[in-house]
Amino acid sequence: MQKTASAGGKALYRTPFSRAYWAQAASEFKDLRVLLFAALMIALRVALKSVSIPIAANLRINVAFFINAFGAMVFGPVVAIAAAAVSDTLGCLLFPTGVYFFPFIFIEIAGSLIFALFLYRTEVTALKVTLSRFCIDFFVNIVLNTPVMWLYYQMVLGKNYVLFDALRIVKNLVMFPLESVLLVLFLRVVIPPAQKLGYVYSGADQLHFTKKNVVFLIVMAAAGVAAVALYVAFK
Repeated sequence: MQKTASAGGKALYRTPFSRAYWAQAASEFKDLRVLLFAALMIALRVALKSVSIPIAANLRINVAFFINAFGAMVFGPVVAIAAAAVSDTLGCLLFPTGVYFFPFIFIEIAGSLIFALFLYRTEVTALKVTLSRFCIDFFVNIVLNTPVMWLYYQMVLGKNYVLFDALRIVKNLVMFPLESVLLVLFLRVVIPPAQKLGYVYSGADQLHFTKKNVVFLIVMAAAGVAAVALYVAFK
């Protein structure tokens, strides 16, 4: 059994690798409160897609990922997939920035799915938040995004795309530690009221950085700095 002790009569799970976990996630489609909450999160994500926090030259934090993480934590992976698809489609229709290219939807879905797998119906910890952000920055923004961008450039723009885009890789590695810290702080604020309203069943008491979290962030930040140095040296 992969369940942990339940909080407030609501089951929590140690991992997403169980039939009960996915049955619970699928059942969220039957909860009207969850669907209304998902609609609100979709609206916020679409509205905030173009809103960002400037950090330095060519470095910005898009605030929509805070909403993405919070929503996925509440309604789980199954609803998160649908919400991401709707969010991506509405964003392209309402705020078009170029030619619509369907495969970009998989990048949106992957990010939401990863947040849900790490944060839905589990004890939310700083390490889980950090790992979720790392997986998105590396596997989604770098690994998955590369072939999609290559297809977009080839099929839509008729141009060549640099598969090893060092600058994009550097940006994701550099931004990862800061995004992780900000996301932990954001969740520490929103989880308590969400728990009182019955939307989440894990408190925010484990959202503090342990030595393991700090070491992980320092190692990844060092990797980002090294990547920047190498990029500048061989540019």
